[in-house]
Order: sequence, then structure tokens, then C-alpha cells
Amino acid sequence: MNKKVIIVGAGIGGLSTALRLLSNGYDVEIYEKNKTIGGRVNLIENKNFRFDLSASILMMPDPYKEIFSYVNKNYRDYLEFIQIDPIYRLFSADGTTNDFNNNIPCLTKTLEGISKEDSLGYFKLLSDVYEKYLISNKYFLQRSEESFKDLFNLDTLLKALKIHTLSTSYDYISKYIKDENLRNFLAFQTMYVGISPFNGPNIYTLIPVVSQLYGLWHLKGGMYSFVNALSKLILEFGGTIKTEVAVEEIIFLKGKAIGVKTSQGIKKADIVVCNVDFPYAIKNLVKDEYYKDKYTDKKLSEMKYSCSTFIIYLGLRKKYPQLSVHNIYLGKNFKENIEAAFKGTLPKSPSLYIYCPSRIDRSMVKNEGDCLNIMIRVPNLLFKEVTWDKDNINLLTDIILSEVKSIKGLEDIEENIEYINCFTPLEMESKFNAYAGTAFGLSPNLMQTNYFRPHFKSNKANNLFFVGSSMHPGPGISLVLNSSKLVTEEILKQIRK
Repeated sequence: MNKKVIIVGAGIGGLSTALRLLSNGYDVEIYEKNKTIGGRVNLIENKNFRFDLSASILMMPDPYKEIFSYVNKNYRDYLEFIQIDPIYRLFSADGTTNDFNNNIPCLTKTLEGISKEDSLGYFKLLSDVYEKYLISNKYFLQRSEESFKDLFNLDTLLKALKIHTLSTSYDYISKYIKDENLRNFLAFQTMYVGISPFNGPNIYTLIPVVSQLYGLWHLKGGMYSFVNALSKLILEFGGTIKTEVAVEEIIFLKGKAIGVKTSQGIKKADIVVCNVDFPYAIKNLVKDEYYKDKYTDKKLSEMKYSCSTFIIYLGLRKKYPQLSVHNIYLGKNFKENIEAAFKGTLPKSPSLYIYCPSRIDRSMVKNEGDCLNIMIRVPNLLFKEVTWDKDNINLLTDIILSEVKSIKGLEDIEENIEYINCFTPLEMESKFNAYAGTAFGLSPNLMQTNYFRPHFKSNKANNLFFVGSSMHPGPGISLVLNSSKLVTEEILKQIRK
């Protein structure tokens, strides 16, 4: 009889782990408290518009494709990848606009238009960070960090020293780039893991460099098409996905997780995999203090957490060709306004990420207009200074729209809004059980990465496993897909013992 696995949560980590285990002969059931699967990789649909809820930047497509090859399927039968060029359009508060292309001659022309010194610095930065990426990917991102010797051995320590991550992302970028807008453009992208470029380690310069070297992609139909593809495959392999069934507790007996207590009663299993945000799961689903291990409520309160995100969704009556798919707007007083999210205040002149998938994918709209996601980083709910009431939401919306209207050609955007909605940290917390409404789980600072991040396997129950953005190797769909591969390897090790 095949071993029974219960997976708590149908986010990317839960879905991809389920598919891997199904292909290895396990009997898998997934329990999801929401009506739709996907976790934070979700969607909003209106009669004329389709919006990716949060995730929108597809970098490093190989992990997306790898899950299909793992189960001997051709990803082309399920997904259509569209390469984006330019990867970004940069708008600055001073009125300048620049495109950053994959095409090297076009990119060089853009950079030399800024300055030849910075053009040289940009390519030097790409070269040096690319070396960091190759080392990180081989020795850290693709490897489990479960045991002390995984990190603390001579070979790995020498590699860690070689990528010298102690300076901040902003300081590291500043060694190569003198132009303020170009520097801020690169620094802005390092925030995609929810950590400040003025405080976080320079390893996150990998994000803009990998985007530039490997390109950015779009999935036809939006990011949720990936969730639909995983769901289809899970059902093809005989898995079960039960939505609107909340897991209330993980049940233990004699050093093992024997199942879960749900809104429909107790469900038993040989293995439990938890895809709920790790801090939330330990605090709320693991009731027995013994099985929390070192992650007591006090310990969780002392850990560092990523920022959150405020998102505005706009369905527009007309097209705005001034926008590309991925756009960054740099507001005034960049450092002050970026750091607001990490100091517990709201920015007065925010820098924005503007996502316009309808620029290349008309399946996202049914009218003649465009659909936009406008995102800013905001404090998580551990900061009590910000109240997410109607007045503050309206005020922040007005501030953001004022910045958008300052972009040449977008002056009339407000009067062409057909649909508007927003997403706050409160919804991040209540809908997706994100601890303190964080957008990226535990902050990936140096003391919370690799071996120092929570481990896949519980120290107290050897058949309880965790997967997701708060686990190694970190937040973001590509890394969570790596996480699912690594946790599956840990589960399969038990068979070999």
C-alpha cells in the first residue's frame, strides 16, 4: 500500500511537492482553506479584466520547466512562455525614461546615453555578480542545508567567502554605478525578496543581474496559468485537492505527525507536508510545545520578517503604449521613501513597480484597454504605526495615482479607470495566513539564510516537513520550486534508510 501524504496548503510549494511525490508513487491529498488554490500566486477576475494577484515577474524559467521534466511531461503542452523585451522600462521623477533590453547593442546604447563610465560600470557589475550567481546556485541554492556540515565545511566556507556578501546591496552597486537613477533602478530590484537595499546583503544584486543576463518572461494567461497547469497534472497523477477545508491543527503521537485536524474532521497520514507560512504554522497549527522545538512564540517574535506589499489593480478603458510589461518608477527622495517600509511608515513619494501584462497578452483583457498592477513595499503588521483603514487606503491610493499621472502620457489615467481594487497587508494575513501580513515570509538576511533558515524536516517529528518561502533557499516562485525539489529529496531519503 502506498504511503499517504497530506499537504497543508495549496501554494506553489504545496502543489509542486504534491506532484513530485505523486510521481514517486505516494498517495497525496492537499487541503486548502481558500476557494481557489495557488496561495499568494492567485488571481482577480472581472468581466473585462484578469489580474495576477501578487506574483508577476518570471525570472529563471528553468525551475518552472523542471517540474514538468521531473514527472516526464512536456511543459509546452501546458504553458506558453513569452520572452519580454525590454525587460524593464524605467521612469524617473526627473522626467527621463530608459529601456533596458536583452539585446546587448540596444542596452549599450541606453547605458552610454546615461554615461560611458556607467556603461562600463554596469557591465563590470554584471560580470562580478554573475560569478557570485554561479557559485551561489551550485553550492547553496540547489543544495539542502539541513545539517551543520552542509554549510560548515571547508569547501562551502571558501565559496561563501568568495562571494563576500557583507556589504549592502546599495553600497555594492555604488562601487560600479555613479548615476543616481541607474543606481536606484538596480537597488529597487533587490527589494523583490522583501529586504531593504540599504540594509540587506549584496547577494541580492543577483536579482537585477540574473534578470538582465537571462531575461524576463511572461506566461500567457498570467502567472495563474502555472497554478492551473500544476493542478491539472496533480489530478492526472491521481492526487486530490480539497478546497475550502481549513486545517486547524497538526496532530502528533509518539514522535510522529499522524495527521491533521480539519474543518471536516481528523484526517490521518503517514507523512505531513506543511506549505503554510512557517511562522504561522508553528504558532497556530503546532499546538504541542514539544513539537515546536526551538521555535517558541518568543523565538518567533525575535526573528526578522520581510516587508509587506500594497497593490492597486486598475482596469482601464484605453491602452497606454507608453508602458512596457514591467515598469519601474523612481520617486523623489528614493532612500527615504524606500526605507519607510522597513521603519514602519508609509512613503510620501513612493517608487512604484507597474505591471502591464496586456501589453503583450491580450487574453488578460476583454475590452480595448489595459490592466495594471501598481505595487509598493509597505510595513508589515508588526509595525503598529500604520492603520489599514479606509481613510489610509484611500490616501495611499491617491498618492500612488498622483505619481503615476506624473509619467508623460499617463496624465489622464485616472479618468479612464473602469475597475479599481486593492490588496493590503491585512488581506495578506487573513486570506493566506501570512505571518504579520508579510509578503515574503522570514526576512532572508544573513542570519536567516541557508543553514540558519528553518529546516525542511522537523527535529521532533521525522515525518513532518515544511516547504515554502520561509524555508531554504528563500522567497520567490523559482526558489520555492527549488524548495519543493529539496524537500522531496529529504522525504525520499526516508525510503532509502
